[in-house]
Amino acid sequence: MRDDTLLMTMLFDFFGELLTEKQREYYDLYHNEDLSLSEIAESAGISRQGVYDIITRAGKALIEMEQKTGVVNRWRETIAELTRAESMARELLELSVDDEEAAKLARELTQILEQLRNQ
Repeated sequence: MRDDTLLMTMLFDFFGELLTEKQREYYDLYHNEDLSLSEIAESAGISRQGVYDIITRAGKALIEMEQKTGVVNRWRETIAELTRAESMARELLELSVDDEEAAKLARELTQILEQLRNQ
């Protein structure tokens, strides 16, 4: 998946509920259900250009929301840092084989970080 496609999918996941019903529906059909503009237009009873305009406005609205809030960028950074911390906790666990108390703490830390990353 291209990076910009992944970003737009994430933006839709985070902010999709803030779009109008039509924007949300057409955007989802086009990007997630992989329907063509013509297929959506035929189903909706509007022109292909009308569908294109609605999807384009939705995409611009999603980008604008991210620019204003930075939520997706912060989420990506948090996931990256959690993954890094999880790796460090595993490494600590491997280094603490002779110290049972340290090994126990490292196992607990690893579990907590995994849970946080998977939320």
